[in-house]
Amino acid sequence: MRRSVATVSLSGTLRQKLEAIAAAGFDGIELFENDFINFNGTATDLRKITEDLGLGIDLYQPFRDFEASPPAQHLRNLERAERKFDVMQAMGAELVLCCSNTSPLVIDSPELAAEQLHELAERAKQRNLRIGFEALAWGKKTSLYGQAWEIVKRADHPNLGLILDSFHTYSLKDNPAGIADIPGDKIFFLQMADAPLLAMDVLQWARHHRSFPGQGEFDMATFLENTLRAGYTGPLSLEIFNDVFRETPNKRTAVDAMRSLLYLESQVRDRLAKAPATDAKARRALDTIDLFNPPAAPRLSGYSFLEFAADETSAVTLGKMLEQLGFKRVGRHRSKAVVLYRQGDIHMIVNAQPASFARGRFDLHGTSVCALGLRTADPAAAVERATAMMSQRHDSPVGPNELHVPAMIAPGGNLIHFVSSALGDSGLYEADFILEDTTAVPGAGLKTIDHVALGLQLDQLDTWVLFSRAVLGLETGESLELADPFGLIRSRGVANADRSVRLVLNVSMSQRTRTAQTVSRTGGGAVHHIALDCEDIFETVARLRANGLRFVPISDNYYDDLPTRMDIDPTLLANMRAAGVLYDRSAAGSYLHIYTESFENGLFFEVVQRIDAYDAYGASNAPARMASQAQQQ
Repeated sequence: MRRSVATVSLSGTLRQKLEAIAAAGFDGIELFENDFINFNGTATDLRKITEDLGLGIDLYQPFRDFEASPPAQHLRNLERAERKFDVMQAMGAELVLCCSNTSPLVIDSPELAAEQLHELAERAKQRNLRIGFEALAWGKKTSLYGQAWEIVKRADHPNLGLILDSFHTYSLKDNPAGIADIPGDKIFFLQMADAPLLAMDVLQWARHHRSFPGQGEFDMATFLENTLRAGYTGPLSLEIFNDVFRETPNKRTAVDAMRSLLYLESQVRDRLAKAPATDAKARRALDTIDLFNPPAAPRLSGYSFLEFAADETSAVTLGKMLEQLGFKRVGRHRSKAVVLYRQGDIHMIVNAQPASFARGRFDLHGTSVCALGLRTADPAAAVERATAMMSQRHDSPVGPNELHVPAMIAPGGNLIHFVSSALGDSGLYEADFILEDTTAVPGAGLKTIDHVALGLQLDQLDTWVLFSRAVLGLETGESLELADPFGLIRSRGVANADRSVRLVLNVSMSQRTRTAQTVSRTGGGAVHHIALDCEDIFETVARLRANGLRFVPISDNYYDDLPTRMDIDPTLLANMRAAGVLYDRSAAGSYLHIYTESFENGLFFEVVQRIDAYDAYGASNAPARMASQAQQQ
C-alpha cells in the first residue's frame, strides 16, 4: 500500500521535513499549503527536490471555503482555484483537498454545493487534475462524511471524489460503518489521525492534539478496514496537528509515523484474513492491496532481568543496596566486570564494564538501568518483529561459550533483550556467569518484578505508547495526571495480557518536578523506579528495615485522612501506619505499597502487594510519595 504523510505533521523547514520523510521510507507527501508558501523556491524547484528524494506529492491541501457560496464569492473562488491549479501543475500534484465550507457566507443548499463542486471539477479536468471533497468536523453545513458523499454523488463528476479523515469522523462520534458501502473509486484519498479522548472544542482538539494511529484512543483499525472493504486502493496517509510533534526532532517523528502505519496495516490485515471465506469484500481487499505482514507480536511471559549501568564506585554502592533489599550476589560474568544478584524470581545485573556503554547515553557517572530482559518463547521472532516495526537491532559482544541474547534498542537508548523462556530460571546465567553461590537465597520475601516505571521527556510519551503497542504487543491503560509539589506528572501504564510485564510511562509537564530532574540527569527513557512484588508486605518491610533499608516517610496526616475516604479495617490501618505502608483499593481488589529512599540519579524501589485482581499502580498515593521526597530533598 502506498504510504504518505502530511508535511504539517513534522517540525523543521520544508526541505528538512522532506528528507526525514524520505529517510523513513514513505512514498509520498501531503503538501500543506503553508509549507509551500514559506518555501524559499518555486513549485518547479520543489518538484525536483521531491523527485530526487523518491517522493510523490500525493495531495495539495487545503483549499478552503468553496462550496455553496454566494454568486460573487463563487466567481472569486474559481479564480482562486485556477491559481492553485497553476501551482499544482508546476509541482506535479494531481489532487487537491477541498474542505467543507466554514465561512459565515455559506448557503445551506446541498444542491448548490454539488453544482459549484461540479464546476470546479470540470475546470480541474481541463488540466488533468482532481478534486477531493472532505467534511470538516467544524464545517458550517457539511461536517459528516455521509453529507459530503451525498454532495459528491449529486455533483456526479469523474474528477470529483471523497476524502475521508478518521479524526473528523470519530471526533463527532460518527459511525464509520457506512464507508464500506461507498464505491472505492470515488474515495480519492484517506487521511488517518488518532487522538486522546478529550472534552474540548473540536477545532482546538483537531489543531493541537491529534496523534499517530496507535498513540490515541480512536478505533483506527475499524476505520481503515471499512475503507478497504469499500474497494479503496489509494494512499494511506497521516495528517497530524500536534504541538509536541512541532518541537520533536523530525527524523524521530517520521519513524513514529511509518511505524504507526505499518502497525495499523498489520492489524487490519489480520482482521481481513480472519473473515469468512464468503466475505467477498474482505477477500477482494486482501487480493488487491499489499498490506504489511510482520511477524506476530511477541508473547511476553515476564522479566528475566534488569541490568544497571554503573561506574566502579557506584557498582559497589548499588550492590550494598541490593543486599539490603534481600538480594544475594550469586555470580560474576565470565568476560566482563558484571555481577549477578538474585532473589526469588528476580535477577539484577550490575554492569561496571566501561566499554559496554561506549554508545553514549550510559557513559556517565552514577547508576541507571540500561537494559531490560523480557522472557518470550521465540526471541528471534521478537527481534524480527521489532526491526520490521522500525526499531534497531542490537548485537552485544559475546565471549567464548556465552549465549547470544537477541536485543533491540528502545526509544531513548535502553536495550531490550528477549530471553528464551525455554532457558528456565538459570539457563542464561549458567552460560554467561561463573556462579559463586547456588544455594537458596532466603531474601526478604520479594518474588517478582511487578512493574518498571520510566521517566520520559515530554516528546517521548507518544513514541513509547506506540512502541509498546506495535513492537512489544502491550495493552495501554488509562492516562492519569498526578500532582507533584512542583507541577503535574502525566502517567500511563502499559502491560501484556497476563500482566507479567508492566511498564509505567511518566512525563513531567514542568521542569521542576523530581521526574523531570531524573530525566535531565539520565536522559530520556530512563527507569526511575522499580516495583518488586511480595506476598506479605508487613513481614517483608520488617526484614528490609532490619537490613538497614530506608523508606520514604509518610505523614501521619495521610493515615488520619485515609478512613475518611474509604472503609478500612482499624487493625490494617494501624499496621500500615507503623510500617509506613500506603493503601489503594479498586472494585477488583486492593494494593499495599511502600517506596524506598532514592539511590543515585533519583532511582528508587517500590515494594508492592497486590490483593485479589487489583490492576492499577496506586496512583492516588503518588502525591504523598512525591511530597515526601520533595520535603526530604
